[in-house]
Amino acid sequence: MSVPVNISPEITFKTARSSGKGGQHVNKTETMVEGNFDVSNSLILTEEQKKTILSRLKNRINSAGILQVRSQTHRSQLSNKADVVQKMNSLLQLALKKEKKRIDTKPTKASKLKRLESKKRTAEQKQNRQKFRYNES
Repeated sequence: MSVPVNISPEITFKTARSSGKGGQHVNKTETMVEGNFDVSNSLILTEEQKKTILSRLKNRINSAGILQVRSQTHRSQLSNKADVVQKMNSLLQLALKKEKKRIDTKPTKASKLKRLESKKRTAEQKQNRQKFRYNES
């Protein structure tokens, strides 16, 4: 499963004033961009991809089924918008990436012998710690 080429047509953008320091520029310009992507109503994604995204990104998707990403690192709205699209694409790629299946392996003969030897050594060590008792019958 791979991510569609371009999901930006389905992203709705909302702007607001950025928080934090920055002086007069921050106080008068709306540079913070929030991108919303409705996963369940997407026309680009298949049903299988939607299910995968909803399950893997459930802590980033709100109750309405909308993936929200914010960016306020840059001074321009356009740069923040591009950042939101890039973040969203990378999130979806990560969510849709197939996990490699783990193949069970058997322990080698050498590792089994090594384990048995260490067990014998430990048992012998514990045996040597006991007091010597001389039994006269």
